[in-house]
Amino acid sequence: MTESQQPQYDAVVIGAGVAGIYQIYRLQELGMSATVLEAADGPGGTWYWNRYPGARFDSESYTYGYSFSKELLAEWDWSEHFAGQAETLRYLNHVVDKFDLRQHMQFGCKVKAATFDEDGSFWRVRLEDGREFTGRFLLTAIGMLSAATLPRIPGRDSFEGDAWHTYYWPHEPVELAGKRVAVIGTGATGVQVISEIADKVGELTVFQRRPNWCAPLHNDEIDPTDLADIKSSYDEIFEICRRNAGGFLHSPDPRKMRDVPREERLDLWEKIYAARGFSVWMGNFIDVGINPEANAEYSEFIADKIRSRVHDPVTAERLIPKDHGFGTRRVPLETRYYEAYNRENVRLIDINETPIERITPTGLTTSEQDYEFDLIIYATGFDAITGAFDRINMTGSGGVALREKWAESPDTLLGMQTSGFPNLLMLSGPQGGSVSTNYPRGIETAVDWISDLLGYMRDHGYRRIEANAEAESAWRQHVQEMYQFQLMSKVKSWFTGYNSNVDGHGKHDHQRYMIYPGGAPRYRERLEEVAANGYEGFTLS
Repeated sequence: MTESQQPQYDAVVIGAGVAGIYQIYRLQELGMSATVLEAADGPGGTWYWNRYPGARFDSESYTYGYSFSKELLAEWDWSEHFAGQAETLRYLNHVVDKFDLRQHMQFGCKVKAATFDEDGSFWRVRLEDGREFTGRFLLTAIGMLSAATLPRIPGRDSFEGDAWHTYYWPHEPVELAGKRVAVIGTGATGVQVISEIADKVGELTVFQRRPNWCAPLHNDEIDPTDLADIKSSYDEIFEICRRNAGGFLHSPDPRKMRDVPREERLDLWEKIYAARGFSVWMGNFIDVGINPEANAEYSEFIADKIRSRVHDPVTAERLIPKDHGFGTRRVPLETRYYEAYNRENVRLIDINETPIERITPTGLTTSEQDYEFDLIIYATGFDAITGAFDRINMTGSGGVALREKWAESPDTLLGMQTSGFPNLLMLSGPQGGSVSTNYPRGIETAVDWISDLLGYMRDHGYRRIEANAEAESAWRQHVQEMYQFQLMSKVKSWFTGYNSNVDGHGKHDHQRYMIYPGGAPRYRERLEEVAANGYEGFTLS
């Protein structure tokens, strides 16, 4: 190989969020030359961008932080059980600086294209500004919810007031007092925004296409005694997360709903509804996510909770989902969300009844009337998981484009690689474990496995790795089988690859298998088996 064919780096990492930060830490441990390319002006990923009012964890802070350093665990004091965006960003910057990782990061680097150089067996990464970087391995830490989508409403660019997607909320303070504000969207982000600003704006109009099942977060501050208990229990906390399918603290009740008397199951439901975080979802009877009868009864329990919190019966019914059961789509956690609709300055518009026809210079028009606004907030979600890949022109062996290969549905092996794209390693790829669990817990698993793989390749003199098409097909079949056990497989959501704001989504009747629904323990077992068998399913050369 000539000198011109030698890559600049052993590894190029795209993204300096939760995944990219830990990955560059492990690459430095391995002694590999590596750089992180980040589009933002600093590290943080989703916590750098999402600065909207109310942005915070819905997994407990002490289960979200990294577990790899006992010194880091001991010195960092979380102030709330569910930390807000500003505190989380401070934490991630602290990690970067503590381990001197900033020197390996380059900011303001928006990746436009990545092409595999077949002759040299390395990747060429081109930025929007024309610069090019080369690396033996390309590691994507681009996040699962980082490709924000705007609604396809005519006239969107004509609005003369302020308007932005929540992902791109301004860094400078936004004056809300007295403003006439529209929020379009009631997913997890919309729920947080609405809850936070309802009592701060002049008028708030919420435009809802589909209600979601929401449940109380029950956040509060961590007092010194609780903090001391948390710090002394980190080993136990992370072990519980490892055991549970979702990587959270909340363990399911092993009984089936039908085996428990109604009075006793109501007692459990009241208990988990009053508990913190995802207990209301993950701490339920084992069959609520797979048994339609159990799910329907629990959904009605939650519906009654909504009715008890919303004064107007008509509004309450509009806020209760009729097209899916509890937990079959992503469950937003909320603080006083339903109570916001009891305020005189808040109104809810069902756009199924009165569709939005267009955005106007002064607001928007529905089929029923014109509205005037000072600010429009688009809480319209993301092109989840594959969207961030699609926005980079990735080309593998033989000039095959990744977005073309994945047009119908993504195919991967373990969510880590996809055939035809040698030396491309995905930290949060589709059908992988990190996209279906408490994110940092899944990311540490993915980064550790990839880092061990890179060490193995170095020690054995390998320069190239590629997923076998046959193994990839078998993995897809396994993922499909895991989907069939879950009620979520019958529901259109980003779990099943659907977003109506994205061209092509919903065009086909079949699902796109986006996550790994078999649970974190089963996924780790498979990773361990593959590694123990010399990385079976992959060709190393």
